[in-house]
Amino acid sequence: MVKTPGRRLALARRALGCAALLLASGQAAAATFDASTLSLAWAVPFVAILLAIALGPLLFANFWHNHFGKVSAACALAFLVPFAVLFGPGQALTTVLHTMVAEYVPFIILLTALFTVTGGIHIKGNLHGTPLVNTGILAAGAGMASVMGTTGASMLLIRPLLRANDARRHKVHVVVFFIFLVSNIGGSLTPLGDPPLFLGFLKGVDFFWTTKHMFAPMLVSTVVLLVLFFALDSWYFSRKEEQLEYDPTPDSPLRLEGLVNLLVFGPLIILAVLVSGIWKPGVEFNVFGTPVPSQGLARDVALIVLIGLSLRFTPKAIRQANHFEWGPMKEVAKLFAGIFVTIVPVLAILNAGSKGALAPLVALVTTDAGQPDSVMYFWLTGALSSFLDNAPTYLVFFNLAGGDAQVLMHTLTTTLVAISAGAVFMGANTYIGNAPNFMVKAVAESRGVKMPSFFGYMLWSGGILLPLFVLLTVLFFR
Repeated sequence: MVKTPGRRLALARRALGCAALLLASGQAAAATFDASTLSLAWAVPFVAILLAIALGPLLFANFWHNHFGKVSAACALAFLVPFAVLFGPGQALTTVLHTMVAEYVPFIILLTALFTVTGGIHIKGNLHGTPLVNTGILAAGAGMASVMGTTGASMLLIRPLLRANDARRHKVHVVVFFIFLVSNIGGSLTPLGDPPLFLGFLKGVDFFWTTKHMFAPMLVSTVVLLVLFFALDSWYFSRKEEQLEYDPTPDSPLRLEGLVNLLVFGPLIILAVLVSGIWKPGVEFNVFGTPVPSQGLARDVALIVLIGLSLRFTPKAIRQANHFEWGPMKEVAKLFAGIFVTIVPVLAILNAGSKGALAPLVALVTTDAGQPDSVMYFWLTGALSSFLDNAPTYLVFFNLAGGDAQVLMHTLTTTLVAISAGAVFMGANTYIGNAPNFMVKAVAESRGVKMPSFFGYMLWSGGILLPLFVLLTVLFFR
């Protein structure tokens, strides 16, 4: 039977009506929902999607490349279907809509804005990769990462860094330290720097709280790593066989292209996020049963407008020179849709505290006096962030520590710093700890750099980063 436009409209109205009824029933049932009744079996879809993200690209690269969206959807349904059966389809619909509206959509909009704007900035020209130049690029990248995001800074600087060193025989250490500093640790000063911190911002952590309290750990880490890098790079550079006879890209003056993104659209992104954290008119909109503050809605609309303006006013040649395409952003959007849905029962269990199924984990990060153990929060958040995605890991431990941003910022300051540092810093421990790590590896290998294997990279990170994290524990978390 052919569906006429009128029939399609009637079906659409009927579907919306059913959704409204389900939503209303879900809101009515919410008060009777008891998270303490959930078993750990509800966490299986969440663990499954994180393991798939971690291992899929390594073990089943071709399958993963073609079907990662289906894997994400399957994990989400593995939670939603039994949840709808046991607690009602209305409760399931309410849960999904609340998660998407309150957290997922703002998260993806910000990432897309940063991805679009930084993809419209191109560094043309070439420098000579001396130890001083390389150290300067790493230092600059670490500083830029908190402003344009670790992904944006990594994609902007990795190609100029590789060009600067393409006449040298030893380049692996340059890329490894770049991942440490630019793709991870450098993004720890603002919610723009790394996805975990933006999720904290959405949960109520002040924009400049991160800058103030993460500055000292970030500074110590950056200085230690830059000194180590300069010493190692100087040793390689001093060897007679280090320089190739032929330089594939001779030195030439540097020139920035796409200044409208750097000087206009980039600062406007920062302003939009900053204002949304300061301006609080107290007006809320009800979106599918979820209260959305007017400042958050204004921020998201402003970011969408900036995305459109950047695409409109950036010459296509600049994006082509950056090899800009939407594939990475689509992958992030599809995978995080599954993550945000499947993490719902995990967060609910954590919110149940000692009455929930994760009571042993609560006990593990709690001292005998009943206070949060910041050392354990740092290392457990970091350990999971090393192998799982650091954004949901941050959320798990943020909620485990109580989930109240005001309490964490003012009463449990050290604990929140430990969670933030563990999620951001220890994402550098493996290729899969943070999305830019694998992207940088792929770009380096495409330029002929023989990067270490998965476990070979961990030898680098284990030998360099783990002693650094022990130092941070002694200085900041004991």
